[in-house]
Amino acid sequence: MQRATTRSCTPVAASQLLHARPRACFPPRLVRAIKLVRCPGSSCRSDSPIIMASLTTCLGGHSSWRRPVLLYLVVVAAAAAAFLPGVVHGAASAGDQKISAIFMFGDSIVDPGNNNNRFTEAKANFPPYGQDFPGGVATGRFSNGLVPGDLLASKLGVKELLPPFLGDDLELKDLLTGVAFACGGSGYDPLTSKLATTLSSTDQLNLFRDYKEKLRALVGEEEMTRVISEAVYFTVMGANDILNNYFVVPLRRHEYDLPSYVDFLVSSAINFTKTLNDMGAKRIGFVGVPPLGCCPSQITLGGSPSRQCEPLRNQASRLFNSRISQEIEILNAERSASGSKIAYFDIYYNLLDLIQNPALYGFKDVSEGCCGSTVLNAAVFIAYHSACPNVIDYIFWDGFHPTEKAYNIVVDKLIQQNMKYLM
Repeated sequence: MQRATTRSCTPVAASQLLHARPRACFPPRLVRAIKLVRCPGSSCRSDSPIIMASLTTCLGGHSSWRRPVLLYLVVVAAAAAAFLPGVVHGAASAGDQKISAIFMFGDSIVDPGNNNNRFTEAKANFPPYGQDFPGGVATGRFSNGLVPGDLLASKLGVKELLPPFLGDDLELKDLLTGVAFACGGSGYDPLTSKLATTLSSTDQLNLFRDYKEKLRALVGEEEMTRVISEAVYFTVMGANDILNNYFVVPLRRHEYDLPSYVDFLVSSAINFTKTLNDMGAKRIGFVGVPPLGCCPSQITLGGSPSRQCEPLRNQASRLFNSRISQEIEILNAERSASGSKIAYFDIYYNLLDLIQNPALYGFKDVSEGCCGSTVLNAAVFIAYHSACPNVIDYIFWDGFHPTEKAYNIVVDKLIQQNMKYLM
């Protein structure tokens, strides 16, 4: 009888394990955990040898390498819990309910580049946008680097970046793990998207419908249904409705007083959420609007000599958030019997905390944008302009949008406070 042959086992660093030949033997959660543990701090390099030769990985053979790998699983779990409590808690909270994919609906806060090929002012695929994105590329994200969709996908253990559905280079793996349908300038009010010549919230639902058909054609009905049912969905809109449609270009102000317009927006937002749920989205995180009066552009319009947040816009934000959170709670109760979980995510007070306590989070400037502080210091109006040299000190990147650093802190808070309601 021919003897089974084995190849020698070589000690490797944790970073090398991901590229070793028997990677196919490791379950996806182990590979993901290795990635998490490999570089727990921002100062680490991608090849940091955090966990070394106590682990051996076999480049062939059979049972001789199983015990070290099982031992390493324990090491990974312990190290991940120690180094990354927030991230690991987010992934572990999924428990029996795995997150297969992340889907994002919304406006420029979460648009990763869906407007790049549209004729619209609401686009960001040029410098200085993206100066701190991997490779320094302006991808269409309205920030200096990553945006909340990327950060949520990464922190929840799905993937590092959330690509635009209308991107030019989507692969099957992108479709299987989620995409963003969000478009800069969009809102729950259909008039909002017309002003910005962008896709409306209804158009985004149609893109989701197109996505489902595309995925069904590629992997079949059963796999498509699994991805859709195990995914988590986020919707982030409302800011453009309030700012552009009611305050800056006051078209709706001629038809509604503020409480009436907020009621109209809430009704539109709930109808959007119901439709998304009817299309198969079982777990939906509804993100409210930020303190809009604290955007640098709105502070400038408000005319405060001391650069204080504009109170009326913040009042509108709170009014919308108060009413929509109540309606989301009611909708969640109505739909829970069918296995749906719909939760309200408060971004208002989480961002306001940074603005009111900047030193606590390492910020120095809370009322100016790194690229300027007027309504014309954003999107196409700052194409190829210079940004400030010290973006790390700023909460806001341009006249409307926060920096990656600010987004990162806020997303951590949102996950810690709310993801348990979707699991």
